[in-house]
Amino acid sequence: MASSKPQTLIAGGAGFLGSHLCDRFIRDGHHVTCVDNLLTGRLENVDHLLGDPDFTFVHRDISTSTDLGTGYDFILNFACPASPIDYLRYPLETLDVGSLGMRNLLGIAKASNARILQASTSEVYGDPLVHPQDESYWGHVNPIGPRSVYDESKRFAEAIMASYHREFGLETRIARIFNTYGTRMRLDDGRVLPTFIKQALCDEPISIFGDGSQTRSFCYVDDLVEGIVRLLYSDESDPVNIGNPEEITIGEFAEEVVKLTGSRSSITYLPLPEDDPKVRKPDITKARVILGWSPATNRTDGVASTLDYFFDEVSRLGIAPINRRPIQRPFGRAGNRSAIQRRRSQGRLFRNRAGKNKRISDPRT
Repeated sequence: MASSKPQTLIAGGAGFLGSHLCDRFIRDGHHVTCVDNLLTGRLENVDHLLGDPDFTFVHRDISTSTDLGTGYDFILNFACPASPIDYLRYPLETLDVGSLGMRNLLGIAKASNARILQASTSEVYGDPLVHPQDESYWGHVNPIGPRSVYDESKRFAEAIMASYHREFGLETRIARIFNTYGTRMRLDDGRVLPTFIKQALCDEPISIFGDGSQTRSFCYVDDLVEGIVRLLYSDESDPVNIGNPEEITIGEFAEEVVKLTGSRSSITYLPLPEDDPKVRKPDITKARVILGWSPATNRTDGVASTLDYFFDEVSRLGIAPINRRPIQRPFGRAGNRSAIQRRRSQGRLFRNRAGKNKRISDPRT
């Protein structure tokens, strides 16, 4: 790989989060190698990059591939089915990618002397008995339940990352990612936000599992990407929570989606799945102190900015959506919408691998 540009490998790069990271690193002057087996990722997420000389797509499964080359500066592992529907459909593949796939990438990182970041998850905390969850909490997880294929896959990946750091001095970074949303989410992936929005746009009943009292915290994808980049460029090898601590009950969120979309959807209640977490809220003190990061987009504005994408997805799939209606802003929090635009028009300050400050502009303006 003879290039003066940083060489970055993103596993799972055709997925929801991975594709946004491909965009970001190309904008920041990297050559990106995107590796994806397209089990749950979609080639259309990176279609716009296929003609870019700084982008290479490799259709490969990291669980069975060790021939992805060397000479990388950075490796980011976002390869894993991430929604309950997907990892319950592909349980063995989920376990493989968190174990065999993770070890394969660590071997490449070691051979390349690369810094590697693992996309871990808030699911390592399980159904937590501590609230909010900080990085020192070891979790409350059922190791043999239906969700364990995902939870334990991610916990193993963290363990082997820490082992490579201790044994070989490899530069490792672990991001514990909480619920994230934005463009390029699949409508059928089963996660709460795309499910609620699809149902609302079609005036279908909003399906809530349980009584709606369980809580979640939703982070806008642009904020998440910013946090990942800052963690990658930091000196922190221990896990760091990346998420939005603005907590809401599922019942309240369903009502919020109905108001934002102007939908006439009713709400229906279904049995709560086994081991479904009752609460989920990140303590992001560590990210604030070490990375200087906190989310800049509130949920109402983030969801509103994503609605056009979901409307187009519903239409593209041939589902008859409701007519476009003016977006409702029931909570009067319009100020952060401009924060999204401000981030897109300003350069960002990062630390490069040599520890020097480096300003990287964002050409979306």
